[in-house]
Amino acid sequence: MNPRRKQRLAVVGIIGFLIVSAIGLMLYALNDSIDLFYTPSEIIEGKNGQKPQIGQRLRIGGMVVPGSVSRDSESLAVSFDLIDTGPTVTVTYTGILPDLFREGQGIVATGVLTDVGAINAQEVLAKHDEEYMPPELAEKMKGIKHVKPENMPTYESSNGAGSK
Repeated sequence: MNPRRKQRLAVVGIIGFLIVSAIGLMLYALNDSIDLFYTPSEIIEGKNGQKPQIGQRLRIGGMVVPGSVSRDSESLAVSFDLIDTGPTVTVTYTGILPDLFREGQGIVATGVLTDVGAINAQEVLAKHDEEYMPPELAEKMKGIKHVKPENMPTYESSNGAGSK
């Protein structure tokens, strides 16, 4: 090979190495901001043969088990259980819960797995509409019934008739 061809090959090799390195660094940086979605059964039994690791950041979705919500009277700490079709997972959260949060309601929580079956959540989102559900979650949630609250307030209109 002549020197000019060797020089071009070296430049192409260096450019290729830099591109591969840049892609590798981007993927490594994005790895910390990825929140994988799990259901309570997948946390306990594993997803695709792998269980999440303690300390892993994740999202969990399921129904709040009726009677499982416990609130600390001294702070904003709340603890509740989530269920899909199998085992339950306990979620602890410190903060103000969404207005739509209630027992029997579907929620999605973002947090860190602190123990097998226990999650410390930083964010809790209540589902707005029980009609729409992602296909993967709908498949997992078959057989679980959405529970509506018994004492829904009715609002009086100006003519005195109650409406929902």
